[in-house]
Amino acid sequence: MHMMFRDWEEAYRGVPPWDIGRPQPAIEALVHDREILPGKVLDVGCGTGENALLLARHGSEVTGIDLVEEAVKAARAKAAERHVAASFAVGNALDLDQLFGEGSFDTVIDSGLFHALSDEERPVYARQVGWALRPGGGYFALCFSDKEPGDWGPRRISRRELEETFGGLFRINYIKETHFLSHAPNGRPQAYLLSATK
Repeated sequence: MHMMFRDWEEAYRGVPPWDIGRPQPAIEALVHDREILPGKVLDVGCGTGENALLLARHGSEVTGIDLVEEAVKAARAKAAERHVAASFAVGNALDLDQLFGEGSFDTVIDSGLFHALSDEERPVYARQVGWALRPGGGYFALCFSDKEPGDWGPRRISRRELEETFGGLFRINYIKETHFLSHAPNGRPQAYLLSATK
């Protein structure tokens, strides 16, 4: 049931395509538009921490978790270098109930994790996000969308898959079309941004 570690570890030996050295514009917009207000935030699959550090700079108390130790080390180094208070830990998004108390967070963000999960992992993950969020808390996910042509990179996610995975546990506010920034062959792959409330 646990995600394959090997490929992720390998990805961080170089610079993975999603590690762009700045926050994802779609996440920046959520902060700018005040959809994410200062509070306790969990960044699942935080990578090297750019989105988490952005939120911390805007007044949130941020915890980032990632499976890959190298990524977590890099995130901690950036936080220290930039004098930003945020905590980072190695952890599995499928085990949030073993890492945090129920209802610990006001907001959970996921930039590029959901589309990496298998069919079996998805409902487990949705329940774990639900566990971590307080009632009325917000979940935001940025994932590869089925509007992206070709089959390079991660699996494409349909609007229906998002609705089926999260609709039972959350109120879906919107699913909108946007982009990822990446170093991939197409530097602006199509994405969906999901906003949901517990």
